[in-house]
Amino acid sequence: MATIDADDLLPNERMRRGAQDGQITQIHRGDQYAEAGDRFEVDGESFEVVEVSERTLGDLTDEDARAEGMADLEEYREILNRAHENFEWCDDSEVVRHRFEKVE
Repeated sequence: MATIDADDLLPNERMRRGAQDGQITQIHRGDQYAEAGDRFEVDGESFEVVEVSERTLGDLTDEDARAEGMADLEEYREILNRAHENFEWCDDSEVVRHRFEKVE
């Protein structure tokens, strides 16, 4: 178990606030940024990464999108397109899911 920088895993303020509010409980990234058991803090609140798994964009569901603070998968796709220059959704693209929970 290591302590990681929340900014590395959750790259913007909206995501960090969403984690604090319990609206965001996972994030998919193009690379692995943590191991299961790693911990991070957001404004004094502690979180633990409980699962890290490899997936493809085609594996993602509306439930995954909601766990990342989006209404559905379509909104998630739109956000990715806006956030990443030259991004094109491809179902076969590999991503890494990082699931985390607040530590009481």
